[in-house]
Amino acid sequence: SEANDTNIRLIRRYWDLKKQPKKRIILARTNAYHGSTIASASLGGFAFVHNQFETLPYAQHIPDPNWYVSGGDLSEEEFGIQAAQELEKRIDQLGEENVAAFIAEPIQGAGGVIVPPDSYWPEIRRILKERDILFISDEVICGFGRTGNLFGCETYGMEPDLLTFAKAVTNGFQPLGGVMVSEKVANVITGDGGEFGHGFTYSGHPIACAAAMATMDIMENGNFIKRVSDDIGPYLQKQWTALGNHPIVGHVRGAGMLGSIELVRNKESRERLEPGQKSGGICRELCVANGLIMRAVGDSMIISPPFVSTHEEIDLLIARATKSLDQTAEHYSV
Repeated sequence: SEANDTNIRLIRRYWDLKKQPKKRIILARTNAYHGSTIASASLGGFAFVHNQFETLPYAQHIPDPNWYVSGGDLSEEEFGIQAAQELEKRIDQLGEENVAAFIAEPIQGAGGVIVPPDSYWPEIRRILKERDILFISDEVICGFGRTGNLFGCETYGMEPDLLTFAKAVTNGFQPLGGVMVSEKVANVITGDGGEFGHGFTYSGHPIACAAAMATMDIMENGNFIKRVSDDIGPYLQKQWTALGNHPIVGHVRGAGMLGSIELVRNKESRERLEPGQKSGGICRELCVANGLIMRAVGDSMIISPPFVSTHEEIDLLIARATKSLDQTAEHYSV
């Protein structure tokens, strides 16, 4: 939350120093999560959150690239390009001179592990470059190995101007978040603007930073990112994809050590098990009863297993997921 608030300050300072003070709008996506302060929650894209407060006007949104939910009759490649071009349309609507940045997670985590089609990020990259708009990669979920690269933006060939990180940097043992700033942005802010007057009460906290350093040492010495890329990640994806054969699984998504399945009554029509996106909650409770933690996001079930998982533990995960899906199907008489 504080890291993305920091990004807003950095972006505004950058464009002020570039003599383009009208650039204030930050574009984000529906079903995105970027924090819980008023500013970062405004950037987030959850309607139920926005209904609880007055969002800030400079945060604007485009649709998320969820092909299964929104793609209709389009192929994944066609939909990926169309979804990316929503960014260009919104820029034109708002005026390029008013748009400062685009913030996005490489894979939308809390929104349901939304893995964009392969055609999505190259088109986003083209638009941002042509329109001279900054890119913030929110790596709180994907960062430090989750997708098989150090950062998720690397997995998709993106070069961010600002990068938000947290969570895995300390393995969750201490609260720590931060922003990585590109030379492009840093040179303008420090070269033209002098000292950047910014900081929080606990910025640079020595215990949190020590936990981060220890975590990075363990990650590097254990070669965990390569393991996600070359071994346990591909194994998880192979086993996870097989869940697509289950009668109530309509779609399977995943990358690295992330996975999501969509629960349906009818695979062809994509009819849900019941109205109101309630089936995920039923499946989640059955998972817990079977000794498996899977998060429910509406009618999606999502996982994010540890990098230290063994093949045998992944097999156990799949077995318990299958049992829970069987019981969910029985609950709905499918």
